[in-house]
Amino acid sequence: MAGKQQSSEPPSLITSLPQDVIFDILSRLSRFDYPALSLVCKHFRSIAASPELFTTRSLLGRTEQCLYVVLSNMGELYSNRFYILCQKADGERRLGLIPSLPAIHTYFSYAKMGYLAVGSRIYVFGQSTTDRMMSLSIDCVSHTVQLLPSMPVTMCNTVADIIEGRIYVIGYHNRNDWKRKMVVLNTETQMWEPEMIWLDDSDCYICNNSCVVMADKLYTRNSANSFFYDPKENKWETDEMLDLKIWHNACVIDDVLYYLDFYEKELRAYDGKKRCWQVVKGLEALLSETTRYRIEVWSPKTVSYDGKLDLFFHSLRRHEDKLCEVWCAEI
Repeated sequence: MAGKQQSSEPPSLITSLPQDVIFDILSRLSRFDYPALSLVCKHFRSIAASPELFTTRSLLGRTEQCLYVVLSNMGELYSNRFYILCQKADGERRLGLIPSLPAIHTYFSYAKMGYLAVGSRIYVFGQSTTDRMMSLSIDCVSHTVQLLPSMPVTMCNTVADIIEGRIYVIGYHNRNDWKRKMVVLNTETQMWEPEMIWLDDSDCYICNNSCVVMADKLYTRNSANSFFYDPKENKWETDEMLDLKIWHNACVIDDVLYYLDFYEKELRAYDGKKRCWQVVKGLEALLSETTRYRIEVWSPKTVSYDGKLDLFFHSLRRHEDKLCEVWCAEI
């Protein structure tokens, strides 16, 4: 009677080591290797998501800045998935899907969600269905989701930023009313403040991702004007110099606002202290290449990443395979 056939592959040596030794070895890897590590086996997947591993990394000084990207699949339901920008051994960078984070669905194209990174957390605010508001936070250490108290009001097309531990969320009143309002989340108590703040009575829409913080003031704009909110004075004011450009998809580094002027193919910078606009030089060749598909490139975006400036270009070329390309350049 023949016995059971033995596997030709020997068991992994690392899995036979003591648990604390495994933690010590894996904590010395780059965090960008963890998505691939999670595919090895269930044991490694649980270790890669464990708080203990990241505690060990902190003790070893192995903390890393990671850039998260949200991509939307324009299907029947607008499905938003989280990716992380990974750097391979050959220096090439790729977006890797985070499978443990669920998709966030919106049911119409302009129900944009507001995403905000605060420390090791990502906050998400917005309208996931026509009658339900969503507010949650994502732990970037364990890639787990924590539900927050429901937003106190219905808001569409939300944008958000933070000043001194308070997250300011701005959005439309509803899909049929473009009056804008603002609510505030206290990150220390994880509770919404009771007061709702109306911004204006205009019918102008909010520009995409047009919410930044400079010098502890919240800046935003609609299709006509730029505004800034001073929490200490609790009032809104206009900024005529900022109005000279229709900025959107912007970010702030060292109190300087950056945005990509797609039509003029220039990276523009606004210094709030000097109250002046400038153009970042030396990018002519890059911007000429990445913006030559004027009709097919959607909303280039600037983001602040580890003290550097990253530019994202979303290009949908009309090939037969309908492939979607996301380009990234780092300054």
